[in-house]
Amino acid sequence: MPQASLFRQITDFANRADPYPLYEELRRTPVLHEEDGPYVISSYYDIEALLHDPRISSDAANVTAAGDDELSGPEATGLPPSFIRLDPPEHDRLRRIANRSFGPPHRPRRIENMRGELGEIVTGLIDGFGDARQIDLVDEFAYPFPVTVICRLLGVPREDEPRFRAWVDPIVAGLDPDTRTSAESERTAQEARLQLGMYLNGLVEQRAREPRDDMLSDLVNSRGPDGAMTTMEVLSTSVLLLIAGHETTVNLITNGMLTLLRHPEVLARLRNDPGLSVRIVEELLRYEPPVQIVPQRTCIADIELRGVTIPKGSHIWLMLAAGNRDPERFKDPERFDPDREDIQHLGFGSGIHSCFGAPLARLEAQIALSELARRLENPRLVEDPPPYRQNAVLRGPRHLNIAFDGLR
Repeated sequence: MPQASLFRQITDFANRADPYPLYEELRRTPVLHEEDGPYVISSYYDIEALLHDPRISSDAANVTAAGDDELSGPEATGLPPSFIRLDPPEHDRLRRIANRSFGPPHRPRRIENMRGELGEIVTGLIDGFGDARQIDLVDEFAYPFPVTVICRLLGVPREDEPRFRAWVDPIVAGLDPDTRTSAESERTAQEARLQLGMYLNGLVEQRAREPRDDMLSDLVNSRGPDGAMTTMEVLSTSVLLLIAGHETTVNLITNGMLTLLRHPEVLARLRNDPGLSVRIVEELLRYEPPVQIVPQRTCIADIELRGVTIPKGSHIWLMLAAGNRDPERFKDPERFDPDREDIQHLGFGSGIHSCFGAPLARLEAQIALSELARRLENPRLVEDPPPYRQNAVLRGPRHLNIAFDGLR
């Protein structure tokens, strides 16, 4: 395989179902630079170091200056960049304000207190399979679950959830490169973004007048040492939670169920021991991470890495999924092993941009997978490999058809 084509093969849809042999080959050249392309980094330790390196910028303006990124996905919401597309100090200010309403120390139990509600949503979705003996796990479970959860977290009234989902669907579809080329799908997504923005703006105004016990009220009324978010910052943070929190969780659950069906002995253990879901989800985040690549990074100074000088202004892609299977870091990395003693994966990134919603995504996946394992009688794959989404960054099956004998 000529090395010059390796980068393009990884982004080629033909290899989406199993990119891991390509990642293995990529690691032989830990700093790969093909003509007119980004610098591609594939070693675990290098990726982790760069995720903590202040010479690497996430600022959308720097990424644009370094050249358009074909895999970055449009953030054309008409809103200012969310904090994941900013550098310190502005990133730090916005993330701290957002975190006050999401986790410790100000709301230490907000996510844990959702456990019962998450269980109810999962039970309702599984009950909704009814007498069917075959389902598409993506459309009927993994897709509706996270958007319902985000609605409840933000405080979207339950009667508005169907409208909310109708806006989210075309926006999320617009993240996929295969739909991005269609003028009609882009128009639909643009209209949905406009409608969603207007709806959220109305909700923000309402929460400013009448705060409730939800995250949107916290964001609107936060008056901590970092000051308050502007209305536009509240809106961009809400949209970030919605889009980033949705697609990644869909892929985590779908990749998870696919992996368990390929490892029936682990699925059987989970059925009998729901507590195993904690270890299973951590190993899934290493073995089949929902975010495979971090493409939106730019050098703001020259960086020396493994004898290669990466010049200031260069574009860098961090191949998280390749790092997660690096034999320099993990013993027997190609094996799915929830009993692995050391699973310090890159599935949620690392450093200042480590996944903001990780506690919620973990809990959603743990509850979803343990309940699917418990409730589905004799589940099996209808098609393996399943059809995948086009997106190489947010990698996961577009459909996952599962046959089963009934519901427990």
